[in-house]
Amino acid sequence: MSLRLSTVILPYRRWHEGGRSAWTRAEQLGFHTAYTYDHLTWRGFRDGPWFGAIPTLTAAAAATDHLRLGTLVTSPNFRHPVTLAKELISLDDISGGRITLGIGAGGTGFDATALGQDLWSPRERADRLAEFVPLLDRLLTEDSVSYEGDFYSAHEAHNIPGCVQRPRLPFAVAATGPRGLKLAARYGQAWVTTGDPKLYESGTPKESVRALRGQTEKLADACAALGRNVAGLDKILLTGFTPDRTRPLESLDAFVDFAGRHRELGFTEIVLHWPIPDTDFAVDQKVFEQIAMEAPAQLD
Repeated sequence: MSLRLSTVILPYRRWHEGGRSAWTRAEQLGFHTAYTYDHLTWRGFRDGPWFGAIPTLTAAAAATDHLRLGTLVTSPNFRHPVTLAKELISLDDISGGRITLGIGAGGTGFDATALGQDLWSPRERADRLAEFVPLLDRLLTEDSVSYEGDFYSAHEAHNIPGCVQRPRLPFAVAATGPRGLKLAARYGQAWVTTGDPKLYESGTPKESVRALRGQTEKLADACAALGRNVAGLDKILLTGFTPDRTRPLESLDAFVDFAGRHRELGFTEIVLHWPIPDTDFAVDQKVFEQIAMEAPAQLD
């Protein structure tokens, strides 16, 4: 199976000051999908510019023709399924059916308390995601939804005409724990991982591959429990958070070696951060573009 290459473009630049050009260049380079982070702000960017994911993707949809677009990832931290569904249906329509929703439980970053709520525990985040995803699935596939849950409610929420993509736009569920993997197996068209965060500081690339193999095996078990063939689920690796860090982007050969090892684990898509100077994602733009243009042929 051929391996798809995608990119994630952080929304930190004004649209007319370099923001637009990154998305159009991503299409020119042949990336399968260009994603963006769905945060209110993120890590070291907190005191600088940061723009909203949905408006950014809407502008990107108007500026491109065939590039798929999406979030990596949206979470319940500051989203509600009813309003999110309306925005996603609109975005899918504007893009002509090119949207993928990356979705996960969220974390403990700035989003987690921005609306004034207390920080949720990992269990509380998992509880909310377990209710969020099925409700969003209904909102994107049914004309009218009423629902009363522990965390979310909907009263005659109408979503006509629904998504351009049928029965709805695809979900890429980010998960490593058993409850999240079950959601990915049941509702996902794709599964997303960044690897094992415990290995980032002091782990090795070999340990990371071993951990990722374990995650894919657990995903297969979750699919089997539901009678689903895991081969029908795309597997996405968002790079930059494994012990390899940016080393795979130092040269074309380094990336082909990295990508080949992860394709053997069953990954169907690898996502690279668009280069950002003076950050953890500071890599040579020329090498990055060479990888985008030449690596896919070497990975066929």
